[in-house]
Amino acid sequence: MERREAIKWMMAAAASASLLERHMFGATAAKPAIGYGSDPDLTKSYKPGDVWPLTFTAPQRATTAALCDVIIPADAKGPSASSVRVQDFIDEWISAPYPDHKADNRVITEGLAWLDAEALKRFQNDFVNLVARQKTAICDDICYAPNAKPEFRRAAQFFHRFRDLTSGGYYSTPEGMKDIGYVGNVAMEKFEGPPPEVLKQLGLV
Repeated sequence: MERREAIKWMMAAAASASLLERHMFGATAAKPAIGYGSDPDLTKSYKPGDVWPLTFTAPQRATTAALCDVIIPADAKGPSASSVRVQDFIDEWISAPYPDHKADNRVITEGLAWLDAEALKRFQNDFVNLVARQKTAICDDICYAPNAKPEFRRAAQFFHRFRDLTSGGYYSTPEGMKDIGYVGNVAMEKFEGPPPEVLKQLGLV
């Protein structure tokens, strides 16, 4: 099974968790949100950072984009995760002023720091500047927590959460929905009704 196909099955729940566009999260005021705030005004369009201050520095954003593309690279079925701005989704997610998001903030930022430190240790370069096989070598050690060596277990927990967020962000974009064949609420030219065999099974004919 292809990696992209496996991610679809593994992360179906994550994909359905966020069907709103990434720029419509949180409160309506362009200042730091306090508590849970109010519902977003869905008649407005928001840019990243309009609702609450974002977390990522430029290097963190670059590392996030690079790791997103290791998880969901471009292929014949769709574009890469970074090309549909999944890094923006993750930044806005971990910047939200809610308890679970704050917990993710720590996991993600500490994990990104570990990733760059490990890249420097192994290959004398930042993660974003590694070639594909070097990035994969690091990710192979942390991509499955039950098999991770003791020294990689905490990083594996980071990778697990990062993969969830990457998949949730990607498969809630139009490109990601197209990839998994999600049609949504689309008008039908003609409604044929349930198939006769279904009606018969239900005892309705």
